[in-house]
Amino acid sequence: MNLVDKINAKSVRKDIPDFRVGDTVRVDYQIVEGKNTRIQAFEGLVVAIKGGSIGKTFTVRKKSGSVAVKRVFKVNSPLIDKVTVVRKGYVRRAKLNFIDKMAKEYNVKERN
Repeated sequence: MNLVDKINAKSVRKDIPDFRVGDTVRVDYQIVEGKNTRIQAFEGLVVAIKGGSIGKTFTVRKKSGSVAVKRVFKVNSPLIDKVTVVRKGYVRRAKLNFIDKMAKEYNVKERN
């Protein structure tokens, strides 16, 4: 293990649960508004997971009203309060970026 790996190992968070693409997660994220901070929940489908180690990111897609919103979160960010897996889903793809272009809603099967 070289020096860079030792430094990265200190910054990796251990309290984030394991989840995969297709799972529905709730991310409690700290939002800073001036001097105030508050925690806002963002719940949706995990569409993509990129990177590894310290630079790992995941994209969550939720639907508010008739508009779909995608948001990218860094797994090791100190602004993430907690991540909760609401529902485990089974998909046969590594990235679900095609969902935005579909006319009907995409159904994800339940995983045990």
